[in-house]
Amino acid sequence: MNSFSRKVYKVVLIIPLGEVRTYKWVAKKIGHPKAFRAVGQALKNNPYPLIIPCHRVIGSGGSLGGYSGGLKKKKALLDLERQIKQLMV
Repeated sequence: MNSFSRKVYKVVLIIPLGEVRTYKWVAKKIGHPKAFRAVGQALKNNPYPLIIPCHRVIGSGGSLGGYSGGLKKKKALLDLERQIKQLMV
């Protein structure tokens, strides 16, 4: 794992349960505002998808983007997290 990917994963870890952020947001947070495609590649190669919640990162236009487990799983995970968050309020 390279240092760029580590930075991406650390930022993704701070995205709260049930919330999403964009690839562009992650890129800005790591100090590389134009590297949103590289952020997507790093997340595509996430070796720990159950621990590093890459499913919480979406496209700027609101599209789901991609997910190594498939878009149906990504949507299901996001929906589940939103339900869990509602239970915790």
